[in-house]
Amino acid sequence: MFGKLIEYQDASPEVRAVYDDIMATRKVDWINNFWKGLANHPATLKQVWDEIKQVMAPGALDALTKEMIYIAVSVTNNCEYCIHSHTAGARKKGMTDEQFSEVLAVAALANKTNRLANGYRMAVDEQFR
Repeated sequence: MFGKLIEYQDASPEVRAVYDDIMATRKVDWINNFWKGLANHPATLKQVWDEIKQVMAPGALDALTKEMIYIAVSVTNNCEYCIHSHTAGARKKGMTDEQFSEVLAVAALANKTNRLANGYRMAVDEQFR
């Protein structure tokens, strides 16, 4: 692992401010390792947290749908940490076992068909443009 995990008690005031916002926003009393790792570079910690608050907030897509998209992309990118983290988040928002299975099936199918389309260098239909 690159860098150490920055615990709350060892964090700078700048990092503690982000940690406090994470805990308040998420209504939790702990900081997960993703944030503790990013705290090695406080500017990145703050930038990523600010972006996550914006993008993952409910909007045209509800919070559960966003978590399920995050799972699909994390599976595709083989990010074990994000798979676990966002699966837990999606389950907290009501994702069922059946929904999880369908998310994985869609992600697997999309990866397969994407690779086939790219491999065959298929021309995009004008109707799709």
